[in-house]
Parts: sequence; structure tokens; C-alpha cells
Amino acid sequence: MAVEGGMKCVKYLLFFFNLIFWICGLALIIVGIMVQMSLHKTFMINDASASGAPIVLIGVGVLIFFIAFFGCCGAWKENYCMVTTFAVLLSLIIIAEIAAAIAGYVFRNKLSTVVQDSLTEMINSYKNGTAEFKASVDGMQENWKCCGVNSSADWRNFDPDGNTVPDSCCLNVSKDCGKGAMADKTKVYQTGCHDVIEAALKKNIQWVIVAALVIALLQIMGIVFACMLMRGIRSGYEVM
Repeated sequence: MAVEGGMKCVKYLLFFFNLIFWICGLALIIVGIMVQMSLHKTFMINDASASGAPIVLIGVGVLIFFIAFFGCCGAWKENYCMVTTFAVLLSLIIIAEIAAAIAGYVFRNKLSTVVQDSLTEMINSYKNGTAEFKASVDGMQENWKCCGVNSSADWRNFDPDGNTVPDSCCLNVSKDCGKGAMADKTKVYQTGCHDVIEAALKKNIQWVIVAALVIALLQIMGIVFACMLMRGIRSGYEVM
């Protein structure tokens, strides 16, 4: 027996919310991939803990993407088993999202050390690095308008004269513009990349945490609707 009255409204609300969950799952996958690429390509941060939150987000996004199927089909067909499966799996997803938010917050607190160590390693490896590696470091300094880890002085071992920095440190990049210009404020950025990158990453992680919590709240509403529909379906069976 099909659900009637107010349960019809709950049925369509649950179906509508599952469309939102599907979009949320896709959004989490995209956000997770973007954060992962930002951490490991743009900034070349190799700390294993940095992968925790984005990997969890990608995994949760994939699961939501497929779990929404149970919700949509279960709501449309008024299938008690599918709606129950949907509610249980969604509850587990919410727990995973909260874990991702906590992981992101914990990583946020140790971000300064991770960025410091990663940037120092990048500078130490620059001289003997591949062309692709050098291009990445140069691009970072040009894009963020910074030089070195904490200051341009971090490049003191770059050249035997101890006073030369990569051309990407220059205010106006040109061939050999960094030659003998390490402390020249009119030619070379004196601010290190650490503070700039740390601030940018903290902002990104903050948005990831907010997104995970907002989606979790929406999913709690979905569980409530699913439970209401389950009750309505069961009542229909009992009447039969």
C-alpha cells in the first residue's frame, strides 16, 4: 500500500534531498581533489597527515554519490529496505564527515611546521632539481610574490657569492635579475613564502571544515525524513 497524506510530502522531500546529496557528493569529490592538488602540487607538501582530510572528503563524496541512489529509489518506490539502508549508510557518512572536519582542524594546528619543513626541503633541492621541479618553485614564488621560506636570505646557498636568488624572486622577473640582489628591496621580494602560504591553506581548510559540517547538517535532515518515511511505509504494511 502506498503512503498517503503527509507521508507523500515526506516522500517527495526525501527524493528532493537525495538530489541535493548527489550534488553534495560531487562537490565533496571536487573539493577534496582541489585540496589534494593544492597541497601536493602547488606547494609540494609531502607530509602524510596533509592527505588525511582531502582523502576522507573524496572517499565520502564517492560514497554519498552512490548512497543517494538508495535514497532516491527507496523514496520513489516506497521500499522500506532501501530507505532503511539509505538511513544507516548516511549515518555512517555523517560520522566520517565529522572525522574529516576534526582531522582538518588538527592538521590546521600543525600547518605552520609542515609548511616550514616542506618549503625548506624545496629550497635545498632546488639547485639539483629537475626542470619541472624548478618551474613549480619559481611559479610559487612569482604567484605569491614571495622569496624563500621566511625571507630572501634563505637562498644564501643558491650561488657561491651568497647574495644571489632565483629570478622568480624578482619584483619584475627578467634574466639574471636576482644576481647579487638578495637584500635589494627594489629588485627582490624580501618576504618569505611561509606566512603567505600558511594563511592561504588555513583559509582553504577552514572552508572545507565548514562545507563538511553544513553537508552533515543537511544529511541529518535527510535521515529524519527517511525515518518518517520508514514509519509511514511500515504503518501501511500493518494496515494491509
